[in-house]
Amino acid sequence: MPKIDFANAPVRTACAYPEPYADHCRGRSKIAVGDLGGLDQFGVNYTRLAPGAASAHKHWHAKEDELIYLIEGEAVLVEDDGETILRAGDFASFKAGVANGHMMVNRSHRDAVFLEVGTRSLDDVSTYTDPSVDMKMVKNGGAWRAYRKNDVPYGG
Repeated sequence: MPKIDFANAPVRTACAYPEPYADHCRGRSKIAVGDLGGLDQFGVNYTRLAPGAASAHKHWHAKEDELIYLIEGEAVLVEDDGETILRAGDFASFKAGVANGHMMVNRSHRDAVFLEVGTRSLDDVSTYTDPSVDMKMVKNGGAWRAYRKNDVPYGG
């Protein structure tokens, strides 16, 4: 197994969400560790949330399982069903097809760092459960595209 050059890995701070939703993830950074290792069966992101940052809008996936492992700090797992504080060493998992929106929010005064592990399905739908977020993300052939909930694509 080749060692991954994590120290020189590209850090992604941009969010794939269209306006006006992209600012929601300000303060979030990710390193696609799975991509660096050439993985294609599942993805792994090393994610850092600055104080006040969120990982995403509350969402759930039709076809992709997700697992979170908190490495350092503290974050609040916000779900449609309530909130749970996660601390270093805690895990959370989200089964594909279970309609319970979730996101991580850092309400502490120091960075929260976690691993996100998930299925790499070529096709998926990510449903956003906050009624004020008029968006869904649709993956076809491995590429994500943003749509309004009425299926009109963002950006034409």
